[in-house]
Amino acid sequence: METPTEIVKKLAVLCGFDYCGIAKAVPLDEDARRLESWLSQGMHGTMNYMENYFDLRVNPQKLVPGAESVITLLLNYYPVQPQPNHPPKISRYAWGNDYHDIIRAKLNFFLQEMRDKIGEVNGRGFIDSAPVLERTWAERAGLGWVGKNGNLITKHSGSFFFIATLIVDIKLEYDDPFAKDYCGTCRKCIDACPTDAIQENKVINASKCISYFTIELKDMIIPDEMKGKFQDWMFGCDICQEVCPWNRFSSPTRETALEPIPEILQFDLKDWEALTEESFKKIFRKSPLKRSKYNGIQRNIKFIQAGSEDGKER
Repeated sequence: METPTEIVKKLAVLCGFDYCGIAKAVPLDEDARRLESWLSQGMHGTMNYMENYFDLRVNPQKLVPGAESVITLLLNYYPVQPQPNHPPKISRYAWGNDYHDIIRAKLNFFLQEMRDKIGEVNGRGFIDSAPVLERTWAERAGLGWVGKNGNLITKHSGSFFFIATLIVDIKLEYDDPFAKDYCGTCRKCIDACPTDAIQENKVINASKCISYFTIELKDMIIPDEMKGKFQDWMFGCDICQEVCPWNRFSSPTRETALEPIPEILQFDLKDWEALTEESFKKIFRKSPLKRSKYNGIQRNIKFIQAGSEDGKER
């Protein structure tokens, strides 16, 4: 007879996840102190939602009463196709359909299968949009380490992964935490960041990140001091991952639901500029790009063009 832990690990494979690790559900006291300091310095910019549910972020037992185990699952999203040579650039995670919908369906199936095969299991699945410190849990579950760029890095496959979390109220066998940091003295990500968002000691000033400006910032005006620094990134940014030596081990995803929307790779700046709001909503109705909305995308394009023109003048 299979143990509950063996069932969980097999279900991870069945659901198409690339890695699965399990950690004991305990309060994250050290992370609580770091998060509190980070927020007090205003490094979250206008993302005020990050101040909400502080207690839930650092204590899984407040998210799931009676929580015993935190199951962390990784799904590779690295595409087969290369980044187009023409601008604009779009972060690879956003090339296909919205990963929230894809992974949420997997987590719901995962939890139902656990109940069918193990018995009564209470739990909740989370993917990026809930107050969970998923990178810490991934590290505690032995899946990798948090690099200087703030991303979880796996030793064998790099960092192009979505992280999903399933918190359950049953005891399982726990994996050993990932104890070593393999970034060493490398600082390629720090040196490559054009906006200086990556600081020393793995501190990320999100309010200076290109992803923040192109996705999270809702103002229609991007600060002038950022002009010319976006390097043609229209939605998100992969610079710190592109320069990371560990990503030479990245391999294409097997998840067909993440295949790129054709226009993502085909459209150049003129195509995006000419796109109507109606067409945007139709083509990208299932895309992460809808987070920036049509007006945000147009704002980003104009900012890229303005920075390019300034560069020519200089």
